[in-house]
Amino acid sequence: MMDVNIYRVPMSGPEDVSGLKKLVDSGEIKPEEIVAVLGKTEGNGCVNDFTRGYATQSFKLYLSRELDKSMDEIGETVAFVMSGGTEGVMSPHATIFTKKQVEAEERDEKSLALSVGFTKEFLPEEMGRMEMVKEVKRVVLELMKETGIENKEDVHFVQIKTPLLTSDRINDAYSRGKDVAVEDTYKSMGYTRGASALGVAIALGEIEESKVTNESILHDWNLYSNIASTSAGVELLNCEIILLGNSKKSVSQYKIGHSVMKDSIDLEAVIESMNDAGLGVDKLPTEEQKNRIVNILAKAEASPDGYVRNRRTTMLTDSDINHTRQARSVVNAVISSIVGDPMVYVSGGAEHQGPAGGGPIATIIEK
Repeated sequence: MMDVNIYRVPMSGPEDVSGLKKLVDSGEIKPEEIVAVLGKTEGNGCVNDFTRGYATQSFKLYLSRELDKSMDEIGETVAFVMSGGTEGVMSPHATIFTKKQVEAEERDEKSLALSVGFTKEFLPEEMGRMEMVKEVKRVVLELMKETGIENKEDVHFVQIKTPLLTSDRINDAYSRGKDVAVEDTYKSMGYTRGASALGVAIALGEIEESKVTNESILHDWNLYSNIASTSAGVELLNCEIILLGNSKKSVSQYKIGHSVMKDSIDLEAVIESMNDAGLGVDKLPTEEQKNRIVNILAKAEASPDGYVRNRRTTMLTDSDINHTRQARSVVNAVISSIVGDPMVYVSGGAEHQGPAGGGPIATIIEK
């Protein structure tokens, strides 16, 4: 049987691993049981946000010393998903997942189950295209088997870190006579986020694979996943995938549920995700219920039509502040006002992740 535990620690900067170190030194966490680190770092979340790589390097270096392994070896077994951008009141932090096998009988009640996987490294010409879609689909299906999740309805959140195109990567493709999905490096983030999200959607039976083509990526907004959350970064070439769901083969003290925000101010969906996890909220969570919330994971996006509930917004036309940064700030404010804590995980850019202008949201609670 699987036992999954979760620890959320604040970060004073992208290099700050003191929260994890304190838990290891106290014996609360065994470093060899760490399987994933999901972080919010305080960069701009764009192509040149090097806080993601800095944080990843810092955690890898710490674990390599603790486990007497190389940083490459650590990266082969632990997923480091760092999402840049903590605009507004969003507080930088890391959520650390541990997993171990224990002797126990299978239960009727389902508890939090988790598996981590890695795709192959992608060539520049494969990024944001069907090659990425199909490879993500393959790994997601493998991870479902590993977690013991038999019903796709028990998968509640699939967090993915994807690569993106840089000038050097684009030039490499051209030097070999290949083309790329898009030449704009910033727009490439949307293509890789969208392609990986569609891979999740196909794997979970949310859409038919025959409907997804290179041409439909970032064009057909009727194709999306209600479960996928994807984030792009310059610091990797493959996709790192964290699959979260509930399973009878887990004895974890935690449980996860999800919903889908139809837009960036969808308070009702936040409550729905809490209740899907089993919190039993009536209108707004009580203080006791708030204390049972481990973390909330959400996607944020400026609606592509420039409107929220028939009101014009300027997120897409503001040349000073990128729209993904504004969307993160808004969604975080909505969530943190409900839970009374700004230290929640909100990732920007929800292409093919929930309906246009909205995005998936998941709540992890202590049972």
